[in-house]
Amino acid sequence: GINRLMQGLHTAIMFLSSIALLTASLILCSSVFLRYFLKIPTDWQDEMSVFLLVGATFMCAGYVQSQRGHIGIEALAGLLSPLLNKLRLLFCDLVSLLFCSFFTWKSMLLLHEAWVDGQTTSSSWAPPLWIPYGFMTLGMTLLSLQILLQLVAGLVRKEKQHGRIHYWHSLRAGHPDRDVLRHPDCFRPRHHCRAVHVDVHAG
Repeated sequence: GINRLMQGLHTAIMFLSSIALLTASLILCSSVFLRYFLKIPTDWQDEMSVFLLVGATFMCAGYVQSQRGHIGIEALAGLLSPLLNKLRLLFCDLVSLLFCSFFTWKSMLLLHEAWVDGQTTSSSWAPPLWIPYGFMTLGMTLLSLQILLQLVAGLVRKEKQHGRIHYWHSLRAGHPDRDVLRHPDCFRPRHHCRAVHVDVHAG
């Protein structure tokens, strides 16, 4: 589905971004060599490197989010219950989605303004500014979409777990024999799981 499509897109972007980072490194190294050893002035290497770095940074943001790789403070994770931690993650995803959506909208405005007005940098090379703004817009759009998918997946997962609890209770209520009911806490990781023994006597 759409998750598989996003993963394929993220993989392709990561490959291209790796090439962009390598290219930026080579450009900067060649610029240092030309300026300080051959005394040849350069007027495009710095801006080219910045454009490549901006593109790689923003375009990879969606992939990093898909791996939950952004820097986060987990001080509360060990203090809260599993249910509160899930609610905390959903709330953080919602706030992140709102912020990234606003950032995407502002990037679109900058991209449109740079395209219509023909804005360029102030250097003698003067590349168009719609290039970095385009990377910003596309990267933030992918990031917002990835957060939205994770938010929806978290809500759907919560509904499925709620349905499983009702399933177990209704199933065991119809079978009058000694069995093991899994406590709702069993939706924690396996090593936190508890079991509850229930005796049901007919008549």
